[in-house]
Amino acid sequence: ENLADHIDLNFGCPVPKVTRKGGGAALPFKRKLFSAIVESVVKSAKPFGIPVTVKMRIGIDSDHITYLEAGESAAKLGVSWVALHARTAAQMYSGKAQWDAIGRLVEHLAPYGTPVLGNGDIWSGADALNMVEQSGCHGVVVGRGCLGRPWLFAELVAAFEGREIPQQPTLREVAQIMVRHGELLEILDMKITAIHSPGHTKGSTMFSINDELLVSGDVLFAGSIGRTDLPSGSAEAMVKTLKTRVLPLSDDLRVLPGHGPETTIKFERKNNPYLKELRT
Repeated sequence: ENLADHIDLNFGCPVPKVTRKGGGAALPFKRKLFSAIVESVVKSAKPFGIPVTVKMRIGIDSDHITYLEAGESAAKLGVSWVALHARTAAQMYSGKAQWDAIGRLVEHLAPYGTPVLGNGDIWSGADALNMVEQSGCHGVVVGRGCLGRPWLFAELVAAFEGREIPQQPTLREVAQIMVRHGELLEILDMKITAIHSPGHTKGSTMFSINDELLVSGDVLFAGSIGRTDLPSGSAEAMVKTLKTRVLPLSDDLRVLPGHGPETTIKFERKNNPYLKELRT
């Protein structure tokens, strides 16, 4: 109770393992199910005065376009706004976002007074202003553009307020942001330690949580997901990290890879060909 100010229903995930089951960006194609979900959440949130919003894609692919009908359905059911990622699920994140589709949705929902937020290819304040100008949308939603760049929001605010765009942060300022992030995690009583080495991919980074759980990406714990490819970057640095940070870990430490089943360090030592190699 009293822990949510806003509920957003995200129907934008394009990952095949989700859409193949009719979820994510494929769900709006199931018109009755989509409407039933939105209606149920809106009704449940109404007594608490909590706004409900939806985000969606243009459709599954160019032959299965759903955004206009789904957007209208959501508007009729009382959502506070509709956000559109201007790509199909089939496009994933490739190509250029179709901002003209955002404009069409703006016109389509105008009779209901439902605001439309645009999403797709917002990497700077200038991009956001261009999207609003070209599509007539009421605001923007940022996804990949802010990954590793939380200061993008300050740039967006400055752009919309007509102020001078702030300079990009220095390396020292970036480090301070990272330290502050760690401090906030400690406030939540979670001891989180990053275990990684310079030069390797983000997907290979591991995080030890409270010395009880090891969360990894897709590459490092190859034994549990049937992959043996090495991370890019410095192989020597990665070997050093594995030897000094992973091999000494407790046998019973739980491992959650990026994909695949939960395992343990003991299992990985026995089945992961890369870790086995390090012990010889």
